[in-house]
Amino acid sequence: PTPIAALEAMFIAHIEFIAEHSGVPRIMFGELQRSGQTAPKRLVQTIMTRYRKRLYRLLEDAKNKGEVDQQLDIETAITMFIGTIQGLVVQSLISDDIQRIHHEAPRVLAIYLRGIGSKK
Repeated sequence: PTPIAALEAMFIAHIEFIAEHSGVPRIMFGELQRSGQTAPKRLVQTIMTRYRKRLYRLLEDAKNKGEVDQQLDIETAITMFIGTIQGLVVQSLISDDIQRIHHEAPRVLAIYLRGIGSKK
């Protein structure tokens, strides 16, 4: 697939995981309340570091292939990608309707892709 198609697949896979395992974000948010470095925090940090690196490679490849704006700030695009998913999760948890994420995710992803200058 193209880098943008892979990025879309990552987004949807992340959303699907959360919808199927809605307890995971609740546990993570609870764990983040603890001060200091805990084993779960370290695990999440490791996962997020790997996730960010994968996103960086995809966005860099997309930039090199002309699929996104050539002036794209990749680090900021990564923060927005992750933050968009986190925002959907929080809103779904607040409304106590985790399935709401399925309805909103494709529309939010479309806006994100336009924002990074996706040629799709």
